[in-house]
Formats: sequence, structure tokens, C-alpha cells
Amino acid sequence: MNQLKKKYKLKQMYIIILRAYRSILSLFKNRIKKTVDPMLIERLMLATTEVNGCDVCSYAHTKMALMEGFKQEEIDAFLSGSADYVHEHEAKAIFYAQHVADTMGEPDSDATRVLLENYGVQASKIMRAGINMMMMGNVSGIPLSALLRRMKGNPYQNSTLLYELGMLAVQPLVFAFAFIHAILDALIFKRFGL
Repeated sequence: MNQLKKKYKLKQMYIIILRAYRSILSLFKNRIKKTVDPMLIERLMLATTEVNGCDVCSYAHTKMALMEGFKQEEIDAFLSGSADYVHEHEAKAIFYAQHVADTMGEPDSDATRVLLENYGVQASKIMRAGINMMMMGNVSGIPLSALLRRMKGNPYQNSTLLYELGMLAVQPLVFAFAFIHAILDALIFKRFGL
């Protein structure tokens, strides 16, 4: 079936990008402290993009995962939704990432509670930051993927040129407003992360 797995609306795009900006500091800190294994962060991103079906992100994260030392078989498994390479101690985090993508960035409170109970506040915040960043990439990459397929003569049946060009055209404004919103939230309301 030649269908987009997900089509995000403008409001969803804004909220997802805002959450990614709010949580980016957690990922930067994790690069230094390594509270959460960077390989797990990459697995979370691969699991997220598999659910969302972003061709551009799948391609980019396949290259990144290979550079991180992943085997092609493991990457292929994640991008096909297989649990063959899911480590037992990471399973709940992987399933959470899939749930976040499946709910278009709106996980239910029970799923978030399970994540927090199993990994703690700090690690959960970092994991969610990785998922948020992948969601941001997906929400902006899906219309680009659709447009590229259209240009190759193989358009998605449930996408239109207007959707693809429209979502791509508004992205710079959405990114700018969400960035300002995130900065104000951080300075005034001290909102970060989850």
C-alpha cells in the first residue's frame, strides 16, 4: 500500500516542535554525562521513525546508526517494527517511543508513568527528549518524503501536493515561533522536558 503512515496537522507540528525545543538541553547534557546510553537513544529514534514512516528520517538515522556501530540487520529490524533486537532492559522504553509516535506525540499518562517507574525521572526525561527530537524530525520530514516520492512519480495515495508544499512552506515560521515560545517558557515558567 502506497500510503503515508502519518499526516500531521499544523497544530500538532507546532506542539511537537515546541516539545523538542524544550527538551533539547537534556540531550546535550546526556552527551556529556551519558546517563542514558546513546545507542538506546538511537534505538528510540529508529522505533519512533518506524511508526511515523518518515523516509527521509529513516535514511538519515540508518546512516547515523551505522556510524554508531549498529549492524544493518538491527537497523532493518527496528525500521520494520520487529522486536528481534530489543534488549529486555530497554523494551519498555522502546515500546514507549512507539506509543508516543502512535499517539502523534500525545502519550497517555499510564504509559508515561510506566516509563518513569522503570527508568526514573532523569533517564525518562532524556529518553523522551530523544523521542521528541525524532518526532520533530518526522513531522518536518514526512511532507518532504512525500514530495520527493511525488517528484519520482510515485506519490502517496493519501497525500496531495498542496499538503506537501503547504507543510513545507510553513515550517520556517513554525520553527521560529516554537523556538521563541520555548525560550519564553524556559525563562518565565521554567518549563523543560516532558
